[in-house]
Amino acid sequence: MTTVFAKTALLPEGWAENVLITVDGAGFITDVKPETAPPPRGEWLAGPVLAGLPNVHSHAFQRAMAGLAERVTGDKDSFWTWREVMYRFAQNITPEDLQTIALQLYIEMLKSGFTNVAEFHYLHHQPDGTPYEDRALMSRVLATAAGEAGIGMTLLPVLYAHSGFGGAPPVEGQKRFLNTAEEIAEIIAGLGKETRSNPQITTGLAHHSLRAVTPDMLREATEYLHDIDAAAPVHIHIAEQQAEVDACLAWSGKRPVAFLFENAEINENWCLVHATHMDESETAALAQSGAVAGLCPTTEANLGDGLFPLSAFLDAGGRIAVGSDSHISVSAAEELRWLEYGQRLFYQARAVTRIADSPSSGRALYRRCLEGGVQVSGRKTGKIAEGFRADLVVLDGEAPDIAEKHGDDILDAYIFGGHENTVRDVMCGGKWAVREKRHAQEEDSRRAYRAVLRKLCAL
Repeated sequence: MTTVFAKTALLPEGWAENVLITVDGAGFITDVKPETAPPPRGEWLAGPVLAGLPNVHSHAFQRAMAGLAERVTGDKDSFWTWREVMYRFAQNITPEDLQTIALQLYIEMLKSGFTNVAEFHYLHHQPDGTPYEDRALMSRVLATAAGEAGIGMTLLPVLYAHSGFGGAPPVEGQKRFLNTAEEIAEIIAGLGKETRSNPQITTGLAHHSLRAVTPDMLREATEYLHDIDAAAPVHIHIAEQQAEVDACLAWSGKRPVAFLFENAEINENWCLVHATHMDESETAALAQSGAVAGLCPTTEANLGDGLFPLSAFLDAGGRIAVGSDSHISVSAAEELRWLEYGQRLFYQARAVTRIADSPSSGRALYRRCLEGGVQVSGRKTGKIAEGFRADLVVLDGEAPDIAEKHGDDILDAYIFGGHENTVRDVMCGGKWAVREKRHAQEEDSRRAYRAVLRKLCAL
């Protein structure tokens, strides 16, 4: 049993002072008492306390290629030219490399305030496309890295079979990604059995995109998953690029989100990643479905994707979450900040993201992305409340941007101050993963990561 005392904490009902939080040995919160006298024993936390934010979209291996795809390659560089660089880079990553890269990434996520990662994992096989003897090997090394780092995980093995709409044959650079619906089901079944008793990890399914799976595969794999667990999360890339919308229209006569809704039962278990290019009817349909839009502002900006129709989506009751995707940046605060800043630039207005009961942009962003992220992560996190995982982010109460702030001003300063990382300590599943801005494994991890980069950049 662990007891900690927070001078200020954001509870489900709002900010509270003098909060005593008790955590059991399994990592669940057993009691929360606001307005309590400091205990004779227990730890005083060194700043305001928040429930940890989920990162709903990650491709771990891409952390190692950050900065390597910024060269001019033609008259108009795009997502599609970036993708060719990614294909070449992915060819050389071994299971050992992936575990090293993922550990470094997950440590960085924890230090930035993310306490759960939804790993959208499609680097399944050997470079020539031959499965490893253990078809789930690459999934397992990611789970191992998450365990070593101490971050919670939503592991999403990705179904990927084609290069374009209508079952187009895969291209050379995609060979490591490919599985049939039956093969991905086999991976998920095995991982699900292994992780069922571990409260730090859950297993779901991702469809890479409508380009990469046929409608039959979309249905078959989803049905298999939900035969095992009807509430398991399902994620999919969709409508990220205008060229994708045009290709879907040419093939089916439908826009991607509209086509998805006609071919799958979209509900609160689904996360539609990016969904950048939607018309009004698609925006309304997604909002009304209860599914979550998984937004990745730093990656979407880096790839030139465009801006999600956030105001219209939120006005229609839509739910949102954030992820760091390609990890060109790994920062919870920056994803939230740029989600709002993109809208401010578009509308030439301030405080675009709002909630009815608070004038604070920071509170609105954090609350919406916390609730949406938890919904599609499949784990009981996101509240400093009895029965929830003890995923706590402690901000540095002495940091210039945080000191002397109160209530929602704390969140506004954390997200929009932007001068330094103000996350001080992070508890994940009842265990301290970050103390005084340091992770116990960060030095060893950094050395190993640099060795992997040295090898990959020399190839």
